[in-house]
Amino acid sequence: MSHFSTVKTELRQLAPLRGALEDLGYTPGEIQQAVRGYQGQTVDAELAVAVEGSADFGFSWNESSGAYEFVTDLDLWRQPIPVERFLSKLTQRYALRSVLEASRQEGFDVAQQTDCQDGSIELVVTRWDA
Repeated sequence: MSHFSTVKTELRQLAPLRGALEDLGYTPGEIQQAVRGYQGQTVDAELAVAVEGSADFGFSWNESSGAYEFVTDLDLWRQPIPVERFLSKLTQRYALRSVLEASRQEGFDVAQQTDCQDGSIELVVTRWDA
């Protein structure tokens, strides 16, 4: 019996997902790894993070939704924040990285980035047209 749980996300691109995990202090492994769970059970994931003393977690591509699904053994989750809060922070960092990359591709530079007290991130981007 599998103890793995999956959570749908709106995370669609691997590069900003990997970067968001790194921003939060995690070291994602190579692509196509196994996520370890209860009693050595594993599930394949496109991106996995091995966590000492806690459940591994990863992200599996869901073809029908066109997005990655978060996968972990929730019974073994021992992170300092609940899974829901982790996914919220991860999604915010993913969005920030996506916006910054899209802005850069359109020729914008970041003039200011402010982490607000309410947890939001405020960006000011500029572009000089010649």
